[in-house]
Amino acid sequence: MSEVVQLRRLSEAALVQNEALGAYALWKFGLGYQDRDGLAATLPLAFLVLPLILHSPTLATVLSTHKASGLHLFAGKLGDKREDLIAIHSRAIALRRLTLDSLVSAERAGLIRIDPMTATIWSNGPYDDLRIPVLRERIRRLEPACERIGYWFAGLTDQQVVHTLKVGY
Repeated sequence: MSEVVQLRRLSEAALVQNEALGAYALWKFGLGYQDRDGLAATLPLAFLVLPLILHSPTLATVLSTHKASGLHLFAGKLGDKREDLIAIHSRAIALRRLTLDSLVSAERAGLIRIDPMTATIWSNGPYDDLRIPVLRERIRRLEPACERIGYWFAGLTDQQVVHTLKVGY
């Protein structure tokens, strides 16, 4: 599938290239990841979050898959339309700059900490004095999706995640 077709299928949030939205999504992903075992997410996994949530059909599939079902069932649903599963890799490449900028913004905002020695990200917990803005319904849907993806990824090794989603580093 050509990159132009890929970009047409990305949601309007991705087309805007909003690194603040990406920072919020990566923070929620980290919280979901940490919710499973209390461990920090590995940095390479963060580059898979935006390609999953900023593509409307894939986001809908994430939201229609129960948290307890896991990544394998999600990938199975995408595998029904094999091109959707394979397209995650090309979207990850197309969105890597946005992901990197979002990681930087999230760290600057104090939402996450990046440990360069272990290549992990740690999402800081929401504090009482942290005011989370009121988000539009379209954007609020990203929160459970990001947390769910984080939870799914935490139950697997990085190699299992990339194998399941048919992506390469």
